[in-house]
Amino acid sequence: MALKGRQAGRHEGRDAATTSPVSLRSGRVGKAFRAAFPYTMPIFASFWFLGLTYGIYMHALGFSFWYPMFMSLFIFAGSMEFVAGNMLLGAFDPLQALLMTLAINARHLFYGISMLDRYRGTGWKKPYLVFGLCDESFSLNYSIDVPEGVDAGWFMFFITFLNHMYWFTGATIGGLCGSIIPFDTTGLDFVMTAMFVVIFLDQWLKDTSHLSAVVGLGASLLCLVCFGADRFVIPSMVAILLVLTLVRRPLERGGRLTGLSSGPGMEEEVAAEQLSGAEDGDDTSTARADGRSSDGRQGLRRHAARSHVDGTRGPRRTKSSEGRGRR
Repeated sequence: MALKGRQAGRHEGRDAATTSPVSLRSGRVGKAFRAAFPYTMPIFASFWFLGLTYGIYMHALGFSFWYPMFMSLFIFAGSMEFVAGNMLLGAFDPLQALLMTLAINARHLFYGISMLDRYRGTGWKKPYLVFGLCDESFSLNYSIDVPEGVDAGWFMFFITFLNHMYWFTGATIGGLCGSIIPFDTTGLDFVMTAMFVVIFLDQWLKDTSHLSAVVGLGASLLCLVCFGADRFVIPSMVAILLVLTLVRRPLERGGRLTGLSSGPGMEEEVAAEQLSGAEDGDDTSTARADGRSSDGRQGLRRHAARSHVDGTRGPRRTKSSEGRGRR
């Protein structure tokens, strides 16, 4: 009996350990990592080799591997890091560095505006999510629907963290082995173009209203013609933001009426509202019927009470009966 009691106590201790808050949190984190990792594999194929290219480039400029390693870890700005290599060889000009960085990475302002709602409620992870908001992390975190049962904050954290580590490890290895890597990495940057095309097509197939996509394509083509291939990105983003801001209310209103803006979910919402209205109508009619029946019951009760009083007092004497009695 004592042995059975000890064994039962051990089992209870194991059950308590498996259901402790630490184990639950680690299980939630691991589930988010496993869900996020497959989405980052196309970015790994590009980031790792582009990072190698960056490390080799910095080695060719005469910098030690410490430079690409720490710059990729603390700057994490992609093309700006390539430009920074040449700027480090030139004269010290912080104003030029600031303006150059703003011109190259100004698109991240629009990324940040778009991610305000998604990053809300992520707690301590939000500063890192803001820091690691590159083109690829923005595309994945904004377009992917978080799998059911997966914590959204941890999912977006691992998307951002894995992309960051792909770039960091590639740049570090490139800086270390820049002089001995024999293969050519030309053309590997096309992987990123292919990934953005796939994300765009996935969004096109997922949405029933393509107005925002058409606005984006039209504004980009117009700015490409007007400003050229080197300067069209920022003007096209400004144009897209302005146009979508102007048509936001009509677009949302049309989506509520026709179900186009929000897809199948809007139809379910409308059906739920109709069902709720029908239930409210049923409740109102039932209340009215109950009121009428209660009024009828109260009337019957008053009539029965009046009859009982009349019965106890005897038959009523009217003026005509009194006259007959006198006569």
